[in-house]
Amino acid sequence: MFSELNCKVIPLAKVPKAAVDKAGLTREKRLVLVVDDEHIIADTLSVILSKNGFAVMTAYDGESALELARISAPDLLLSDVMLGPGMDGTQLAIQVTTDLPDCKVLLFSGHAATAVLLASARQQGHKFTLMAKPVHPRDLLARISETLTLEQDLAS
Repeated sequence: MFSELNCKVIPLAKVPKAAVDKAGLTREKRLVLVVDDEHIIADTLSVILSKNGFAVMTAYDGESALELARISAPDLLLSDVMLGPGMDGTQLAIQVTTDLPDCKVLLFSGHAATAVLLASARQQGHKFTLMAKPVHPRDLLARISETLTLEQDLAS
């Protein structure tokens, strides 16, 4: 898929920190961190968002996503709830919003077990929006726009 779009995937460990520094991004674009352990889903969402005017960082696990977020604070975290071994999406969202309180969060999942994870997050005082997988790109873009517009309205 990426070769068709002339995109190149670079492993996180090989990305110089300066390359993803916020100062190097065009800030008229909102920065979205996309996280899914299913590479094809993460990559597809990243392409959709980048083609619709967003700057995008992509990670395939919670630990890498957290490292990316700390390097270059995203405006929005878009993450699957049920990530592979290690940190799940709600744990990631809690840590990102603790470290970066201005970051908005949208979670998505195709698993019924996510209700338990979200309930645990709510008990800790976090309220995250959940979208069901599969999500149509039009609905995803509308939800992202709504979330980021709400942030701007509250700041005004």
